[in-house]
Amino acid sequence: MTVSGVDPLVYTTRWRVRSYEIDRNGHVNNAVYLSYAEAVTVEHAELSGYGRAWAEAHGGGWVVRRSQVEHLRPAVLGDELELTVRVELVRGVRGLRRTLISRLPDREPVAEVLTEWVWVRSSDGRPARVPEELVEVAAGVTAATLRDRGRPGRRGRPDPGSRGEGRPTPDPSLTPGPGP
Repeated sequence: MTVSGVDPLVYTTRWRVRSYEIDRNGHVNNAVYLSYAEAVTVEHAELSGYGRAWAEAHGGGWVVRRSQVEHLRPAVLGDELELTVRVELVRGVRGLRRTLISRLPDREPVAEVLTEWVWVRSSDGRPARVPEELVEVAAGVTAATLRDRGRPGRRGRPDPGSRGEGRPTPDPSLTPGPGP
């Protein structure tokens, strides 16, 4: 089901790396990949008809609970990047999206971001069940994600943050430690 004609489960766009995204090492700053993942998710939601207005009409909205970035190779000023975001799970109060960022024209992967979102009520900011319409839209990918949990991922590892029941496992690498 699509509200606007844009696939609500997969979206691809292209962006060029801008000067203010570059760190002193001459490549895209690590934190920028999180911004990319969030921005492409918001763009996708808006274009597919499930953006801010839809969320407000359903009494809630998404907030990021956890993000995990795998850095694969650097992107530099002027690189054209292809960003593909995929909904992998919508269940209970959660949504899971994976964003692959690749450099063009060779399509070499630059980074992969796994983001866990939580649906919260607008009235009090507390987690609430995702509206059934979204659960139904994502039923196929949710079933596939749950079926594949525990199997090795694309790089021979289980997907991060899973323990087989659709609940995240705390990842020690995401726990804030002492400052730099």
